[in-house]
Amino acid sequence: MFKFSALVALVTLVPAFTSAQSGLYGQCGGIGWSGSTSCVSGATCTKLNDYYSQCLPGSAAPTSAPAPTSAPTTAPTSAPGSPTTSNAPQPTAVPADNPYTGYDIFLSPFYQDEVAAAVTKISDASLKAKAAKVADIPNFTWFDVIAKVPTLGTYLSQANDKAKSTGKKQLLQIVVYDLPDRDCAALASNGEFSIANNGLANYKNYIDQIVAQVKKFPDVRVVAVIEPDSLANLVTNLNVQKCSGAQDAYKQGVTYAIQQLNTVGVYMYLDAGHAGWLGWSANLTPAAQLFAQLYKGAGSPKFVRGLATNVANYNALSASSPDPITQGNSNYDEIHYINALAPALSSQGFPAKFLVDQGRSGVQNIRKEWGDWCNVKGAGFGQRPTLNTGSSLIDAIVWVKPGGECDGTSDTSAVRYDAHCGLSDAAPNAPEAGSWFQSYFETLVANANPPL
Repeated sequence: MFKFSALVALVTLVPAFTSAQSGLYGQCGGIGWSGSTSCVSGATCTKLNDYYSQCLPGSAAPTSAPAPTSAPTTAPTSAPGSPTTSNAPQPTAVPADNPYTGYDIFLSPFYQDEVAAAVTKISDASLKAKAAKVADIPNFTWFDVIAKVPTLGTYLSQANDKAKSTGKKQLLQIVVYDLPDRDCAALASNGEFSIANNGLANYKNYIDQIVAQVKKFPDVRVVAVIEPDSLANLVTNLNVQKCSGAQDAYKQGVTYAIQQLNTVGVYMYLDAGHAGWLGWSANLTPAAQLFAQLYKGAGSPKFVRGLATNVANYNALSASSPDPITQGNSNYDEIHYINALAPALSSQGFPAKFLVDQGRSGVQNIRKEWGDWCNVKGAGFGQRPTLNTGSSLIDAIVWVKPGGECDGTSDTSAVRYDAHCGLSDAAPNAPEAGSWFQSYFETLVANANPPL
């Protein structure tokens, strides 16, 4: 998924042993919190700030608040030979209007099934045990074809039932990803709708179906990342004929999506590429102008919270030192990018907050070029989802890309083959985009940093 040229939760809900205990990574305290203040076995209720205490690994028995006065480091620790990030995020006050505050994340049943199936194929006992843990870490469910939308209703219903049975408010994370002529600067994730064949109307129908499902379950909060790649392509890739031809449809489609999803209270983060795409100084102002124009042009929808960065990519949130491939860009990691983009957005009338995907950012300095995005060799699962982001601009560190689902096929004869998937730093024998890639999943597990 994340192509560019030029130059897919934070508190997880492990099935609780009793309704009186919060699961691993679940909320267990904070101002305004009325849920459980104790954690399941193996987790400690840790105060991150006045507004948020979280069940973090580190105890052999159930524990409860009061929590330690100092939060543990949540940034990745360095594995031998695998430099990742330094400067662990320090506790910052979680804004009261952060949509994640006070909610448990409903785990994706689809991804849990994928992981369970993958675990059965692993013979090494240690790796198998580590892999099984991934099912309990929240990520986003991608709705990349209209045929999947009815399952959204199923998941919302299940989340609604869980809220009633546990007394814990539930939040569902989704990716809205079906624009006509999608993925205009690459091939691997081309979508189902064509602008030339009623694509924009089909897309609006897709959005209407999502809205209809969400409307049935008003007590379940939904957080959505809106259209990975689309808007960033309009900043840098209008020299590509397909992108220039898709410009109006992308803008109309995204505007329709955010206006309609706003009517049912879906919290939205527009996809904003990553540091190596829009983080270059020449791209920051045009990017801010585009995002702000869309936001204000749609009527500044209340539930458009901000932007999502690094979706399906590999950049560190805070790198210990610049990767050599980032040379020439002072915004060499996501925190530098966000700190540079946020004031530009504010000056344009869009006071955005951010989500940052760290699902596959556990290992750094593994790419030949910054634009290499396809199944990069040597990658590992990264920093766990958390609200302890170290920045008042960042609502949450999340896993948007479901680790193990392929970026694109390495089969050069395939219709959707993209040359990036045949590069020397791309994993070989890769299936089609979105398909399960067993060996790559095992690599992500083995290289996870911090370790699983």
